[in-house]
Amino acid sequence: MANIKEVAKNAGVSVATVSRFLNKKGYVSETAKENIEMAIAELNYRPNHVARSLSTKQSNLIGLIVPDITNPFFPELARAVEDIALSFDYTVVLCNSDENPEKEEQYINMLTQKYIAGFIVSSNQLTSPHYDIDVPIVALDRAIHPSIPTVTTDNVEGARIGTQYLLDCGATNIVCMRGPVGLGPADDRLKGFLQATEGKDIQTHIIESPFYFEPSEKVAEKFLKEFPEVDGIFASSDTSAIAALKMAQAMGRDVPNDLQIVGFDGVQMGKMVSPSLTTVAQDIYEMGAYATKMLIKMIEGQELLEKNINISAELVVRGTTRGE
Repeated sequence: MANIKEVAKNAGVSVATVSRFLNKKGYVSETAKENIEMAIAELNYRPNHVARSLSTKQSNLIGLIVPDITNPFFPELARAVEDIALSFDYTVVLCNSDENPEKEEQYINMLTQKYIAGFIVSSNQLTSPHYDIDVPIVALDRAIHPSIPTVTTDNVEGARIGTQYLLDCGATNIVCMRGPVGLGPADDRLKGFLQATEGKDIQTHIIESPFYFEPSEKVAEKFLKEFPEVDGIFASSDTSAIAALKMAQAMGRDVPNDLQIVGFDGVQMGKMVSPSLTTVAQDIYEMGAYATKMLIKMIEGQELLEKNINISAELVVRGTTRGE
């Protein structure tokens, strides 16, 4: 197997120049770049990433920390991060935190010791000291700190649009299955719900529901028994919306004829249930792509022109509402 010295000799440049090229640090002329690329191809050279990380104190690894890999939103987000990272020759290490600060800290410490190049984090640990590290970080879906670049959805406007659509479809007694209190996206989606319903001659109920399927089923069962007159549900996640749909069907409620449901996220699973789920769809792939490109720019010392990206959501009308 060829080594870096052979690449340098073949390209007619110094070992130091090849090293700068591989590490993407320091000046390398366009001619030298072309010669090195040709030499690497001819010799089928494969860099020793372990040795390089020891010398540069940085690997080609990106840590992606998500709160719950069983929520279908996060695997779709992870797919986008992985696709873009690989296109720039970075490898993604996926970490599931379970919303546990101690688990997050363990991942951060372990990967930092492995010379991780940077982190993409979907966390709500706003004051966690373990994010005060000398490694680039981008927050995805949930803000961590004003100093950390962030990619989010316009959750307030998205929720307002989704709730307004329920009203436009004739719902007059609506439950908001808000997400966990204190979780940024959930709090913002509640704001959008309140904006759409404020001053309207309707009945509203606000009920906290986790972004997990089974607990959401129990929440839905409880309020559907307590408020049988409910004719509309706005759920702050598709997972909660699908749980409510399944529970409503189990209780003999006709969706959408006497109960309409709108979710939030736009995950693929929403197409697979019957009737298919009307939802406020985030551009999940674009969010992951933006965050990854931002992080790679930071890793490679480039300036970010925008540090806070807020992407619009879009109403996708399907079978759980009557307006299809």
